[in-house]
Amino acid sequence: MKVKVLLARFFLLGCSLMITACGVTDFFRSAKPEDPSKLVKFDEEVELNRLWSVGVGSGQGDKFNRLRPSIVGNTIFAAGNNGVVVAVNIENGRTLWRKRLDVEITGGVGASNGLVLVGTENSEVLALDAETGDTLWETTVTSEVLSAPVTDGEIVVAQSVDGKLIGLNATTGTQLWIYESAVPALSLRGNSAPLIADAFVLAAFANGSVVSIALDNGTLRWEERVAIPTGRSEIDRMVDIDGDLAINAEGLLLVASYHGYLAAIDVVTGQSRWRVEESSEVGATFGFGNIYTVNEEDIVRAYKTGQETPLWENMELQRRQLSAPIGFSNYVAVGDADGYVHLLAQVDGRFVGRAKMGGKGIRGRMLSQGNTLFVYNNNGNLIALAVQ
Repeated sequence: MKVKVLLARFFLLGCSLMITACGVTDFFRSAKPEDPSKLVKFDEEVELNRLWSVGVGSGQGDKFNRLRPSIVGNTIFAAGNNGVVVAVNIENGRTLWRKRLDVEITGGVGASNGLVLVGTENSEVLALDAETGDTLWETTVTSEVLSAPVTDGEIVVAQSVDGKLIGLNATTGTQLWIYESAVPALSLRGNSAPLIADAFVLAAFANGSVVSIALDNGTLRWEERVAIPTGRSEIDRMVDIDGDLAINAEGLLLVASYHGYLAAIDVVTGQSRWRVEESSEVGATFGFGNIYTVNEEDIVRAYKTGQETPLWENMELQRRQLSAPIGFSNYVAVGDADGYVHLLAQVDGRFVGRAKMGGKGIRGRMLSQGNTLFVYNNNGNLIALAVQ
């Protein structure tokens, strides 16, 4: 991975901490950038056809945001870093509404129960009406919000970069409770989005821990460490969890940490049911009965729960700054920094398709519904793709 990209991903908390004090300067002086892997040729088995495309403001912006869309029914919502929020019909790409907020959006989009939620660089959470796009309320939290807020219709939960999880009244935006976690000196820029499961909210933090919090009052049900800091420098000791969480039908919570483990945790008890040593910035996903992840070297791997050896791995995309993987139709899809979408066969990881979706890359998590793949590239283009 290129040094300048790593620099963009680091986030320092506290003005008293200087980079030289934690050894980062020496690290970058000795680090040698490596070029991304060249794309290999293969016999394409499928084609990705563009169904429609909609522009969404400035896209991801230039601060390494990972804004991603959200689907509710037949509507997909997306936001640009410059404050543009859109609602689009997923069938035909028709824009249902478009709003320009006077904010810099860094976290979003979360959509559910009639609300569209975004977080801002200036420590705000905004709720929009899903039908009209009108702003219902906005409230100030403790720090910048870099992930999508979530809601069950009664409570909105947002996570800020200072290690706090905040519960807000979904009707008024009034703060109801706050949960605080320990914050390391150095972390990657980003946050894993909270996830609501029944009466609890699940969240992961930069200190390598995952928690289950009561949604109504913010009390802790359980806490599990997915990674423990080791090493001499602050770089070595980073155990951030930035990839989104996922739950499967068996009640297992999937979480991947940087410099730690890929783990499946029992949602009720908080006990780890399976884990392998795997470092990832972008996270993992369930699909086709397997677990798929992209590690820090941009190697795509497939695992079976309970097994430590990968079912397969694809090493042909190293250092291409891949997005989080997503199961789509019979394939696993990942995007890269050059704007390519790569389709891998879910059975063995071989390339089966590839298409370019803009030149500035794909950083945010892609979504799928049925046989349609939705890509939000860094340029701000929201694109619907179908396999032929």
